[in-house]
Amino acid sequence: MIFEIDNIELNYSETRILNGIYLKLETGTVTGILGRNGCGKSSLLQIIFGSLSPKYKLIKIDGIRQSSPLYKKDIAKLLPQETWLPHHLTVIKIFELFRVSWSSFIASFAMFEKQSNIKFGNLSGGEQRVIETYLILKSKAKLVLLDEPFSQIAPIYVNLFKEVIVQEKKDKAILITDHMYEHILSCSDSLYLLKNGCTKLIENISELEDYQYLREGSLSKN
Repeated sequence: MIFEIDNIELNYSETRILNGIYLKLETGTVTGILGRNGCGKSSLLQIIFGSLSPKYKLIKIDGIRQSSPLYKKDIAKLLPQETWLPHHLTVIKIFELFRVSWSSFIASFAMFEKQSNIKFGNLSGGEQRVIETYLILKSKAKLVLLDEPFSQIAPIYVNLFKEVIVQEKKDKAILITDHMYEHILSCSDSLYLLKNGCTKLIENISELEDYQYLREGSLSKN
């Protein structure tokens, strides 16, 4: 499937946040979005998902314009920055409700094996984030939108999720944003920079320094 997002305009009061947006997302690929805090990355993901209504937007799937929010068709799933799972349910009950295999999860994230009967709200913030991210990635949605999945979790989980992303992108289009740009660079097949309300397709990562997203010489240090 090919998802095209175009002509998005979003204003807050008198301030224009997004204008001149274009993204192309395809099944089998991971698309990364970079941008400074407050530039509108989260708002853009919410617009694509359908939970935020901008002034203008155009979303196409395989060339067909979509008139209703993608989440209503169960086409898209969004991982927001804030926690969203019910805190009173046990971890295993949540996996049952989402129809996601607990045994497959433990095969990759063995450190969670003894936490199946713990209430979700009693987990640490990082552990909650791991479970929420995994459930979204393992959903049946054809478009997965991940808003800063790496920012609150331990490095060992980051590496495990990169493996899950590679597996899941085979039959999904994945759009991911995070301020930890090194991880976005390492797992993305295509990359956009969101700056001044517009998206810029990055064809060479040196452009991130040219557009002053990164300090000059930052990439040579990695």
